[in-house]
Amino acid sequence: MSSVPVPDARTRYSSRRAGAPDEAQAWPAFGEEDRALLEAAGEVVRPSPGEVLWEGGEPYDLYVVETGGLCLVDRRDDRVVVVVEPGDFVGELGMLMGQPAFLAGVAMPGTTLLRVPVEELRRLIATTVDLGDLLISAFDARRRMLSRWGEGGLVLAGDDDHHLRRLREFAARNHVPFRVVLRSDSSAWEEVAAACALPAQGAAVVTGEGRVLTDPSPRDLATAVGLDLCGLPEGARCDLLVVGAGPAGLAAAVYGASEGLDVVVVEDVAPGGQAGTSSRIENYLGFPRGIAGGELARSAMLQAVKFGARLVSPRSVTGLTRDADGFRVRLDDDTDVAARAVVIASGVRYRRLTVPGVGDLEGRGVSYAATEIDARACLGRDVVVVGGANSAGQAALFLARQAGHVHVLIRRDDLTETMSDYLAQRLLHHERITVHPRAELTGARGGDRLTHLTWRDGTGREVEVAAGGLFLMIGALPRTAWLHDVGVELDEKGFVVTRGAFETSVPGLFAVGDVRAGSVKRVASAVGEGSVVVSAVHAYLAATG
Repeated sequence: MSSVPVPDARTRYSSRRAGAPDEAQAWPAFGEEDRALLEAAGEVVRPSPGEVLWEGGEPYDLYVVETGGLCLVDRRDDRVVVVVEPGDFVGELGMLMGQPAFLAGVAMPGTTLLRVPVEELRRLIATTVDLGDLLISAFDARRRMLSRWGEGGLVLAGDDDHHLRRLREFAARNHVPFRVVLRSDSSAWEEVAAACALPAQGAAVVTGEGRVLTDPSPRDLATAVGLDLCGLPEGARCDLLVVGAGPAGLAAAVYGASEGLDVVVVEDVAPGGQAGTSSRIENYLGFPRGIAGGELARSAMLQAVKFGARLVSPRSVTGLTRDADGFRVRLDDDTDVAARAVVIASGVRYRRLTVPGVGDLEGRGVSYAATEIDARACLGRDVVVVGGANSAGQAALFLARQAGHVHVLIRRDDLTETMSDYLAQRLLHHERITVHPRAELTGARGGDRLTHLTWRDGTGREVEVAAGGLFLMIGALPRTAWLHDVGVELDEKGFVVTRGAFETSVPGLFAVGDVRAGSVKRVASAVGEGSVVVSAVHAYLAATG
C-alpha cells in the first residue's frame, strides 16, 4: 500500500473530467439542505495520508470530501485515475446495486471526510426527492464516464475472436467499464503482462486487484466484478419475484418496488432482454428521435434500483413449485428463493436455422442480435439479415452504417406485411440495403469465422456472397421450459395462457410481455403489461393475507 502515489492536495486531476459531457451531472454541488441531511446520516473521519479506505473489489460507503482529497486508484499498476476534491463525493451506480468498488480509495494529506454508510444512503434516496435525484443522476453519469474512459480496473485480454467478443458484449450490455487489450498490440499487452501473468493463449479477465481469470465465462466475469449478486442467502424471501429483465419485467420491477413491494428480478444475460440489443427504437412514445434499446434498459434498471428492487444476474430460473406461502423458485446455482407472487417475463428466444454450416459458425459471424461489437466486426463487408419483422429492419439499418452492403432475406412477397411501414420504407429506399423477397438461406461457409453465404432467390436461382456476418431474426420460441413443475397452462406453441389481469391458471402466478400468449410483440405493449400487472399482484397479495 505504501507504493500508492499520493499527489499533493494542490495537484488537480480535474482536467480529464472537465471536458466530459457528463460533468455537470457527475460532479454536482450539494445545497445546504442536502448537506444537512448527509451530515445527520453520517460521521466525520480524518484518515492518515496514504491510508487506503477501501480496496478495489471491496464494498465501500459514500464519502463527501471536506478538505484534502481522495485518490481513486487502479491497483493493477497503482495509477491514480481521478482525484475527488473538496466539495465532491465518492460514489457510483454499483454502490446501490451491491457491487464492490472498481477502484481503490486512498486519502491525500490533510483529508477530512464525511462518511455516510450505504444503508443510510439508500434510505436517503428512498425518502428525499431532491437529494435522491441528485445522487442517482451523479452515480449514473459516473458509470457512463468510466465506461467511456475504459476505467474500471477491468481488462479483457486475448485475441480478437469469438471468446473475447462474447466477454466484451456481456460487459457492454451490463454497463461494466472495461478496457480491451489484444495480443496483436504488443506494447499494450506487455504493459499489462508486466503487472500480472497473462496466459499464452486464450482469453483472460484481469480484475482491478490484479487477479487473472483464464478462459473465463461471462458468469466468471460477472462474479469478478460483483455483478453476479446472487447475494441472496439460501432461503431468501420476497413479495414479488420477476423472471426476466426485459421491458415487461423491468416495468413490473419499477412499479412493484415503487409501490412498496420487496422485489427480486432474475435475469440470465443482461437487463433489456432482446429489446436491449436493438440499436434504435423509434416508435416508443415520447422519443421522437428514437432511443437505443440498451439505453432504455439502463434507465429502467436505474429506476428499479432507486426504488429498492434487487437484481440477481446473470442467473437463470430452472424450476418453480408451489409451497404453503406462495412459490419456491430454484435458480441455476441451486439457490432457492421464496416469493409470495411471481411474474413470468422470461420473453422469447430466436429460432435456430437448420441450414448447413450455420450452427457451426454461431458466435463466429452468425448472430441473433446486431450489437455495436458485431457491426465493427463487419466493417466494410457485406452482411445478410434473415427476417422481416421490426427487429430485422432495425438491425439492417444499424448494420448499414458500417457494412459494405446489407442483404435482407424475407419469405414473403412484401416487406410491409410484417414490418412497420416507416421501417419498411427506409429499407426499401436505402442505397446500401437490398431486400430479397421469397428468398431462402441455403448455406454458410467459413473456417475460424464466416466467409460466405448462399441463398435461393424468388426465381430459384442460387446466389453466393462473401459475407462478414449473418443475423438471424426469424421468429421466436417462448422461454417456458422451467415451468413444467407448476402446472401452468400453455398454448400449443408453448406461450403462457392468461386470463383477466394477466393471471395464469395458477393463482399468484402472472405472465406479461412476449412470453404471454396473444401479446402484442412491441416494447410499449410489454412496458404497459409490466406496469398494469402490479395492480393484480397487489390484489392477490391482499386477498391471501
